[in-house]
Amino acid sequence: SAANVPEDDAPNRYSRTDRTTYSRYSRDANSSGSSIPSNALEKRIEELERELAKERQENARLMKMTQDKEELIGKLKEEIDLLNR
Repeated sequence: SAANVPEDDAPNRYSRTDRTTYSRYSRDANSSGSSIPSNALEKRIEELERELAKERQENARLMKMTQDKEELIGKLKEEIDLLNR
């Protein structure tokens, strides 16, 4: 699951060998009668990988913002408790 992967490793989870495997599969599919050229599939895979990397960066940014907000809420709750005493 993605929860067990450190955020730093998430963009690099799919190695170049995985991409090579995808490229090989797309060529095999093309030779078996697919109407989509393998280079078009490879470009689409690269485009999707870039999009995935951007989404992971955005997810990491939002997670950091959420953690910061939760810390602030905790500090404000402590301060409210002190003021109430």
